[in-house]
Amino acid sequence: MIDTLFGSKTRVKLLYLFLNNPGRAFYVREITRRVDEQINSVRRELANMLNVGVIKSDSVDNKLYYEVDTSYMHYEPLHKIFSDTSAPSEISSEVASTTDWSKRVKQLSGVKALVLSGSYVTGARSKVDILIVGNVPKAKLKKFVKDLEEDEHRTISYATLKYDDFYYRLSLKDRFVSEIIDGKHVVVTDINGILSK
Repeated sequence: MIDTLFGSKTRVKLLYLFLNNPGRAFYVREITRRVDEQINSVRRELANMLNVGVIKSDSVDNKLYYEVDTSYMHYEPLHKIFSDTSAPSEISSEVASTTDWSKRVKQLSGVKALVLSGSYVTGARSKVDILIVGNVPKAKLKKFVKDLEEDEHRTISYATLKYDDFYYRLSLKDRFVSEIIDGKHVVVTDINGILSK
């Protein structure tokens, strides 16, 4: 029904993506992967949405990035429509079940904390999808991320920090850590309870 109302399945998927990720910019190929539509269809709808003013664009390192324009006059009603309705599964930003994540974390050794944000949590403003804290062997970390990307058919943005470095940055209210921890996030594991202090 909502596809009919808004005239295009691709446009609806794009609205779900942008309106559930305010403050987050995406480049075309990333958008195409996330909404699982043809690139020409995506480009056409992005141009339409730019003309209307729903989204804005910016060029960084020769890549054109798009994000929702929160100053758009109809932003609030659109946000209510698209955040209150279940998004299509390909672009759902709701967190996968904690049980599944707990199983995934067991594949990694040395993890002290794992936090989901970015595209995994509705309304998160961080560009980082997963923050991993601890001393995780590089080979295991690479396999973990590769498996995750294959399962979800998209690129995952992740960051790793040694436990001491994370603790220090947290105590200083470091900008990078604060953007994740002070924004919307889900703690999958926190062995030492550092994030509940």
